[in-house]
Amino acid sequence: MFHGDISKKIAQGLRELGTRIAAADIPSSSLDETINIATWNIREFGKRRRQKAAIHYIAEILNQFDLIAIIEVRDDLTDLNRVLGILGPYWRAIFSDFITDPGGNRERLAYVYDKRAVTFTGLAAEADAPRKKDQSTGEYLPQLSWWRKPFIASFRAGNFDFVAITAHIRWGRGDKSRVRPLQLLANWIDERQREKHLLDKNIILMGDFNIPSTDSELFDAITSKGLRIPHALLGVHGTNLAKDKRYDQILHNPQHTNCFTANGGALDFYAGDHRKLFPNLTKTKFTYQISDHLPLWMQINTDTSDEWLDQQLNR
Repeated sequence: MFHGDISKKIAQGLRELGTRIAAADIPSSSLDETINIATWNIREFGKRRRQKAAIHYIAEILNQFDLIAIIEVRDDLTDLNRVLGILGPYWRAIFSDFITDPGGNRERLAYVYDKRAVTFTGLAAEADAPRKKDQSTGEYLPQLSWWRKPFIASFRAGNFDFVAITAHIRWGRGDKSRVRPLQLLANWIDERQREKHLLDKNIILMGDFNIPSTDSELFDAITSKGLRIPHALLGVHGTNLAKDKRYDQILHNPQHTNCFTANGGALDFYAGDHRKLFPNLTKTKFTYQISDHLPLWMQINTDTSDEWLDQQLNR
């Protein structure tokens, strides 16, 4: 990563940010052995041009991981490309298209990854809601709109192949309105894992599900078909700045892999005070420069030779 010619003010901010990152105690990944993945809602990323300092801070945060699912990327990719320019030539991005109506909010979902650690293996698609035939017209129509379709991409790290699915569940008119799309997503993943020609059963679901608590009907819906939080994230890892809401999640089905290590958490770049990073901004304006969400991260074991041999022996 190369920050280039920066002001003294940005350099001071990067030093402070480095202290906050160090407090998160994120272990380094090891080539062909482990990778660090994260999901991060970067507030309205691309809606309006961010300050130069914010671009450097966002790049510094992303550089702690090997693969990041980014939520709320907007139609204008200028700021994403500014970040990639700082991260350097080994970094790549895969992103979905945007929907122009108000429901789609002109949002994309994106994966940003370091190709030295993670290889994109070809699958990139948006999930389609299950369809049912309309008897009057003969057309197959979706049973429910996700408003913003989950985004799927396939990757390999070491000898671990996996499919990432990232979602941003619409806030809607309250908790009750989010139960059905969350249940549909759980059902969709469960049915997809039963398909004969599925690219890989190792599915990692990430994103902003707008679930305030794991003790809720919303969390019950998304975990109703076997998806689980990795053990390292079972404790309280709130991803809002107050760290008391579980909006963001990383989930998997332990039936298919035990790849998650004991390392995971939320990277608190805010640390209760934004002023050392942006002394002239209010807290609200700060959230539009960095974010109102913290990155949620996990370390994955990618040396899965024994797991693969077990699968072959038990076919």
